[in-house]
Amino acid sequence: MDSAVEIKFWGVRGSIPSPGPETVKYGGNTVCLELRFKAADRNRQIIIDAGSGIRNLGDALIADHLGNGYIRTEIYLTHTHLDHILGLPFFAPIYFPGTQLKIHGPITCEADPLKDVIGGQMSYRYFPVRQEELAANIDYIDLKEGRYDLGDKITLIAKYLNHPLLALGYRIEFQGCVICTAFDTEPFYNVFSMDPADPDYDELLSAEGNLAAREENFRMEAFFQGADLLIHDGQYTLAEYESGKKGWGHSPIEYAVETAKRAAVKRLVICHHDPLRTDSQIDDIAKQLRDGQQNPMEIIFAREGMTLVV
Repeated sequence: MDSAVEIKFWGVRGSIPSPGPETVKYGGNTVCLELRFKAADRNRQIIIDAGSGIRNLGDALIADHLGNGYIRTEIYLTHTHLDHILGLPFFAPIYFPGTQLKIHGPITCEADPLKDVIGGQMSYRYFPVRQEELAANIDYIDLKEGRYDLGDKITLIAKYLNHPLLALGYRIEFQGCVICTAFDTEPFYNVFSMDPADPDYDELLSAEGNLAAREENFRMEAFFQGADLLIHDGQYTLAEYESGKKGWGHSPIEYAVETAKRAAVKRLVICHHDPLRTDSQIDDIAKQLRDGQQNPMEIIFAREGMTLVV
């Protein structure tokens, strides 16, 4: 199969930008991915998340399009936590007349529409330019779990993840290739007490909680099934996760690997690196995983500026 999609990583860090001498190799910008569908009827571009990495992407787009007409692109937000939207006010195309931008994001339980949630950071108390003053034409589109036809023979399937704020994973299908994203998620687990000595223990609730968690984890594996490329949250090691990070909405790297194996994923990209994780620490974790690897699945640790082709 000829290559159909090119994926560039403009930001791979989680929680907060972390520039410095110890994060040069993997990068310190928060999550932003660019997908280019080169075999589509037109050179279609989709951006996933607007972390601080989107600033450099915006500058590159302006340089590429200068004198060639307006920019038309679309952003799919996984959720609206700050590290995934903080780069948007610095995305240069929004200041150029003629830019057409569609921003898609999950519907939350809050009363505020997506436009207000995103645009709230562009008020004078936080930023010198208000949303109403932007030159671009921006449409905000609510998403929920489901299947979407994006045109150009591109299908997007959105699935709810396990995160403190409503977040979406994306499965993108195009010309026989499949790319999945699942950052800001952790394994589903039983939220009810399983200790019979606990005064709050309820045998029925405990059993139902186990069943619900197991079913949701099976649904996640089905969502990833057979993917050519899975870009998965790997903010913690298993030891870190079990020492107080459970419930924070991020996955152990070991869990991402085992889940990808069961789902017959061809290539796994570990992304959303912990802001405290240095380059040498990521190198050490990568070496340990590869040394113990018994499965032909390729494991890659995302680096800012890295490009992969599917």
